[in-house]
Amino acid sequence: MFAFNNELPIFFSEIRRPFRFDYFDPSLDLSAVRLKNSQKNLRTFKEDKVVGIQKAWLWERLLFLLSLRGNVPLSTLCHHLRRSRKSFVCSNEYSKIAEVSYEECYYFGDVNCVGVRSKETLANQSYTCYDWIAFHRGGKHQIDLIETDDDFVNQIWFYPSDRIDGTTQVKDACIVSCLSKESLSDFDYSETMARFKTISDMESKGMKGKFNGYSPNGKPKHYKFKTSHLHREKHQDFNSSWVEEDGITTAAATEEDLLKALPQAALAYDGLLRKL
Repeated sequence: MFAFNNELPIFFSEIRRPFRFDYFDPSLDLSAVRLKNSQKNLRTFKEDKVVGIQKAWLWERLLFLLSLRGNVPLSTLCHHLRRSRKSFVCSNEYSKIAEVSYEECYYFGDVNCVGVRSKETLANQSYTCYDWIAFHRGGKHQIDLIETDDDFVNQIWFYPSDRIDGTTQVKDACIVSCLSKESLSDFDYSETMARFKTISDMESKGMKGKFNGYSPNGKPKHYKFKTSHLHREKHQDFNSSWVEEDGITTAAATEEDLLKALPQAALAYDGLLRKL
């Protein structure tokens, strides 16, 4: 949004899409970029949560428009960035592909960029972990989200399984955790423990597996949940400010400010947007 609002080119070494379950407020008007912010209800164990469209939709729209203007010059070809005085050397896995000079650079953090110093120490690095798990038994229910007060397994998002073609009632889950760099190598915060804690949290909420008849005393029986771990994603959080040297600048703009400026910036793309 910052690059779009200010007509600036953008360079990156890794595509960082917004999280699949990050949503906008349903009252936000995105008609300026030809997006309909439709409303959706999420079932939780408290009151239902009303959300708008996924943030990834706006991300895709803006990246598309920036590309048409030539403001994503390296696309996804760059795998590594290295700052050298007033320029960045951009490389792929084989060789240097470009050197970009600048007068002023707005830096937002890039996992494969070297040469830009953070004002925070390495000990303060934090990571957001996404553990994706498959439900082979007990995946049919109406719940969309479980939230906890713990950093480990902070949120459990349930979604119709991508492993099954077509429309399905079987849900898999994505577990969101906020971890320190040291916790990433600790077994107590591993993929296995995330899966176990998820099942424990579900059972504590009264969720059960498939019905399995009645016991001799007449109580209903249920199968245990059966799950497997699909994969873990780890993303370093870039919330710090940067040492402003050789034109490196921290952009003082919140998401709210950028969204407010979006309609005015979209006027420059009116000719393209009218065709969408």
